[in-house]
Amino acid sequence: MAEPGSVSEAGFLLVDKPAGRTSHQIVAAARREHGLRAGHAGTLDPFATGLLIVLLGRATRLQRYVLGLPKTYLATARLGWRSTTGDPEGELTETGKVPERLQLPTGRITQRVPLTSAVRVDGERLYKKAHRGEEDVERPRREVEVYRADLLETEPERGLARFEIECSAGTYIRTLVEELGDAYCAELRRTAVGHLRLEDASQRVLPVEPLVAPMPERKLSAEEATKVIHGVKLAVGDGSREGPIRLTVDGRLLAIARARDGLLKTEVVLA
Repeated sequence: MAEPGSVSEAGFLLVDKPAGRTSHQIVAAARREHGLRAGHAGTLDPFATGLLIVLLGRATRLQRYVLGLPKTYLATARLGWRSTTGDPEGELTETGKVPERLQLPTGRITQRVPLTSAVRVDGERLYKKAHRGEEDVERPRREVEVYRADLLETEPERGLARFEIECSAGTYIRTLVEELGDAYCAELRRTAVGHLRLEDASQRVLPVEPLVAPMPERKLSAEEATKVIHGVKLAVGDGSREGPIRLTVDGRLLAIARARDGLLKTEVVLA
């Protein structure tokens, strides 16, 4: 039996995804290379580059806690053009109408899900409907939050403007860029997912602990850890907070739990 807190065959990769490859292809390659179950913590469009988090083995159980983290992007808008998909993969039309104001909306906003997204409508992903040429599809709306959208630089001679955007999970950057008017997202690079940074990307498999490091921690004794592994609920104790809590033993992540009715109820156990 594994010792309390053992999380062998669990880890994650910080991948710098290149343009032209899908997130699914990156995950499939990691699955083959490491011989473990694999998943992602938030996809990137094929044209986009940057930080893709690939979860391996038991770390896939932590997906829900990473998916909701805020994202940071570098986005390049091409001005005076329109795209049927809001990105360089659509049908492009030059209008010559350069937006007068280069200001993206911030705060809580409502976005209509793009027709090229993977969201399901009537049991089918929207992009499949788009590939069949269906355009009059009722697309759901989502409320998202843009924390900041800073204009970094402009290249008037090339008709380009570059922004750094920090936003909530689920925000469609290409839809945000279209708010400028005649513009589409020509380049997109994700530089951060919550506390995880693109500059730390490498081929090295990282242990699971940094994945949920900002989460409040409850340190367990070896006896408490054994109880958690066997499904015994622990008393909440002093200082426990609402929301998910990471349970650790000897610095290793054992489980994620929430306080309910005076007890810690585990949601995920890694050992």
